[in-house]
Amino acid sequence: MSDQPHLLTETHGAVAVIRINRPKVLNALNLELMTDLAGMMEQFDADDSINVILLAGTERAWAAGADIGDMATASVNDMASRDQFAQWERIKRIKKPIVAAVSGFALGGGCELMMHCDVIVCSETARIGQPEINIGVMPGAGGTQRLTRAVGKALAMDVVLSGRFLSGQEAMSHGLVSRVVPPEHWFDEALKVATAIAAKPPIALRSAKEAVLKAQELPLSQGLEYERKLFYMLFDTEDQKEGMSAFVEKRKPTFKGR
Repeated sequence: MSDQPHLLTETHGAVAVIRINRPKVLNALNLELMTDLAGMMEQFDADDSINVILLAGTERAWAAGADIGDMATASVNDMASRDQFAQWERIKRIKKPIVAAVSGFALGGGCELMMHCDVIVCSETARIGQPEINIGVMPGAGGTQRLTRAVGKALAMDVVLSGRFLSGQEAMSHGLVSRVVPPEHWFDEALKVATAIAAKPPIALRSAKEAVLKAQELPLSQGLEYERKLFYMLFDTEDQKEGMSAFVEKRKPTFKGR
């Protein structure tokens, strides 16, 4: 095991930055890393001084898949008892917005981790895909489900069955990522986006994220009802009063997360 930490953290105001740091294996995701990542995200989710989590890889790789050496000789029982996808469920439950800063390879588990994020800023160098078919398996951390919901059946089938990679521009044109930027700006632009989001009222941010995610699961009529309830609940917050008063008074609001 490397003597370097596989996750690096720093804060920029109300933005918590987590960097995946396994460059020798292109940031491959093993169970230890995913367990630590889920725990770190949960800590920031509970920290009132943090409004947004920014997850980044390196310039060469966001994450080039799961650590195959970690699974190559595993049996069905091994995989079931390991319950490695429990860590992904923990990340799914993070309430604060997660911004992804993606450069280079985002493959297999890396693509699936990217799709767990809420706003995805990627470099023109990004290579995104689900190539698990090439090693005798298929996506297992949500790749078939989230990719299909994002880009539609036709492209999802193409990517999953052929194992081909999408460029950043192609991914954006099909609604998989939020923004594509030149290679030299992949992290700075993501931090800029995260900082802008972090300046918004925290309770409204969490509610808006929750409502958008529900849109992927609920029929329209139920989704609209869910949205309406969250909208009404925000009128019980100090931030709503401050935001609307500031708008009427033509001044900048000061949000306190209450």
